[in-house]
Amino acid sequence: MTDGTDIVLYGGKGGVGKTTCAAAHALAASRAGERTLVVSTDPAHSLGDSFGRSLTAEPTEVDDALFAAEVDPETGQDAFRNVVEALVAEFRDAGLRLDESDLERLFEAGLIPGGDEVAALEYIARYADADYDTVVFDTAPTGHTLRLLDLPEVLAETLGVAGDVQRRVRRTARAARSMVLGPAAYWGSGDDESDAVVTLHDRVEAVGTLLRDPDRTRFRVVLTPERMAIAESERLVARLREADVPVDALVVNRLFTNPVDCDCDRCRRDATRHAERLAAVRERFDLPVRRVPELDGEAQGLAALERVAAALT
Repeated sequence: MTDGTDIVLYGGKGGVGKTTCAAAHALAASRAGERTLVVSTDPAHSLGDSFGRSLTAEPTEVDDALFAAEVDPETGQDAFRNVVEALVAEFRDAGLRLDESDLERLFEAGLIPGGDEVAALEYIARYADADYDTVVFDTAPTGHTLRLLDLPEVLAETLGVAGDVQRRVRRTARAARSMVLGPAAYWGSGDDESDAVVTLHDRVEAVGTLLRDPDRTRFRVVLTPERMAIAESERLVARLREADVPVDALVVNRLFTNPVDCDCDRCRRDATRHAERLAAVRERFDLPVRRVPELDGEAQGLAALERVAAALT
């Protein structure tokens, strides 16, 4: 492992228990002496329920060395709004008249991407090199996760175009001023490398690189022993590999094992079905498989999470 925070992402189909697994992983890391943060980027947050605590967008300590946060979808939008406002300032500086309605139309034109994925990207950027040994991300269901993987490249291209436009407008404005002011038009004009567009472009590119760094990042796909979850996990693993995101393991959650003191038809049937599905998972994937048994009751509170954590290591 190289220097820097260890990034672990849990993803998969909706409803398979990603939040529980992410929370349990974070708890285990903190109990091993690592200062750990777990972040939910799923718009339907349930991370607070797992810990039995109310959470906000800022990290809250839920146990010794363990912090948790639930991302506000609006988080990260300010950075992109700053980019639009920087462009508008350049346009105004060049003599183009833009009012607030024009500004809103620029937002509506699609420069600002979806809040959920942008917020997730912003939190990865924010905590990738923060004062934590491990940061665990409970990601949104598969579709959101795939958009998140595409977002750094898409935004880097968009911001690159925006930067080009900004520089052209800036040169035009300076040329126009120089006709009136001469060389004084260039005094105090600032450094292009410090503006909002360039800064955000570099930040987004850095996150894209981090997500593909096997020395720092690992992705765990969570699924249940059901056909639809297995099929969706196959697609997700394939897409992750296409994107060069390192996949660490599969987590088969809510696996039913027949109690030794039960011989009813239902228990035998469920145990047999899950054993067959687990065998299918092992056959179809060339990845380590972590087996998390079905818990009695809901997986809430530290005691329940400890039982899940034992199966994840």
